[in-house]
Amino acid sequence: MRQVIVRYRVKSDRVDENVAKVKAVYAELAETKPAGLRYATFVAADGVTFFHVAAIEGDTNPLAACKAFKAFQEDIRDRCDEPPAPTDLTQVGSYNFFG
Repeated sequence: MRQVIVRYRVKSDRVDENVAKVKAVYAELAETKPAGLRYATFVAADGVTFFHVAAIEGDTNPLAACKAFKAFQEDIRDRCDEPPAPTDLTQVGSYNFFG
């Protein structure tokens, strides 16, 4: 299982747009219910720093087939003061983190 966290900072005048795009991704995921994906998005207390955490089972990332995720990615660099920085993770331990 691949586990990754992506951190980025959105321009303050584009936060609402980013949140709307993120919510569109979750709406599509709720509808399509792709297998092998655990996914969550968080915003820091500063209101502009976002974190996406994903656990992906198998060789194919289900987000690649998500139209809303593709739309989210299209202009992400234009929305950001700090571009997305993915970091692969190795789980040391967790308690009821993803259900």
